[in-house]
Amino acid sequence: MKTIDDLQVAGKRVFVRADLNVPLDGTTITDDGRIRAVAPTIAKLVERGAKVIVASHLGRPKGAPDPAFSLAPAAGRLGEILGQAVAFATDTVGVSARSVTAGLADGQVAVLENLRFNPGETSKDDAERGAFADRLAALADLYVGDGFGAVHRKHASVYDLPARLPHAAGDLIATEVQVLKKLTEDVKRPYVVALGGAKVSDKLAVIDQLLEKADRILVGGGMAYTFLKAKGHEVGISLLQEDQVPACQGYLARAEKRGVEFVLPVDVLVSAEFPDLKTKAPANPGTVAADAIPADQEGLDIGPKTRELYAAKVADAGTVFWNGPMGVFEHPDYAGGTKAVAQALLDSPAFTVVGGGDSAAAVRLLGFDENAFGHISTGGGASLEYLEGKTLPGLAALED
Repeated sequence: MKTIDDLQVAGKRVFVRADLNVPLDGTTITDDGRIRAVAPTIAKLVERGAKVIVASHLGRPKGAPDPAFSLAPAAGRLGEILGQAVAFATDTVGVSARSVTAGLADGQVAVLENLRFNPGETSKDDAERGAFADRLAALADLYVGDGFGAVHRKHASVYDLPARLPHAAGDLIATEVQVLKKLTEDVKRPYVVALGGAKVSDKLAVIDQLLEKADRILVGGGMAYTFLKAKGHEVGISLLQEDQVPACQGYLARAEKRGVEFVLPVDVLVSAEFPDLKTKAPANPGTVAADAIPADQEGLDIGPKTRELYAAKVADAGTVFWNGPMGVFEHPDYAGGTKAVAQALLDSPAFTVVGGGDSAAAVRLLGFDENAFGHISTGGGASLEYLEGKTLPGLAALED
């Protein structure tokens, strides 16, 4: 896989497929981590005299323009980070895109409007997707893939466009792949994996693979309650995927057979009501044993004993991969479990990887120094699919 150091970019129009899919409150960016992650690649291209065309998706618009999903705020923030003006095209391949990109001088940057405003970006029809890729290719001379959060998608700008232009991986993708190889090919043990998040169904495939590689798997978040149910415990009104209970039972049995420590919460914070995430009004949770959740209560975070247990399981690790919060971290009364796991990673001598998505957002929201972790991924779903052993279309497209 070539990198941008292998490209001659001076005076060339370089199309950078970035991941600017940042959370917005109206037009205010609430977490700019993904923009900051790709900025060094863009800055390097600027320094080398490229005319940089940045493109990305944001959210899930339905193949048509929607002001709620405009990339204009992201373009503005990118300009602030780069310390230079960034032009903005109000469409993807139309009059504005052609005009703005044609007007770039060496070292200047433009951002196209949300790629998903065009139905060709996400189409399952190869011809429709290819036609959109053709129009994108007409805007540029070279292609740089640096949107790791999208490489598991077979989309026009991720998969089809690299076939139409000389291409290379950006520094962000190169780093992400290098780190993930440390989790799959050259693992320093003990290898500890902490998994959280809402749905156990989102993590079953990666658990299947990790049971062959990890020494310990620690489970929290909403997905933990399906595993607790699989062990025969009642979970009250906690998040539960009843149809996944048999699969969880199978994984628990397989872990025991293989000698993999599969660690579930021993206590949880519960409430009869889901907390208000906007006002963050005090929720006054109670703490109960994980096998004694009242019928009218919902588990919303791992408890203090579980936090100590998980920290102990991480303390002597050689490698730690963490994907998914331990509870409703957006509310201060239920952020303690996620905060404890993050701190455990910092306290451990292990090589630590935070697997993108909500975990990365939690690290920033809870005030941790991002640079203190071994690596914070920009792609939660992409990281998981890589660990599952899947071929990621966006990476395959960058191979020579």
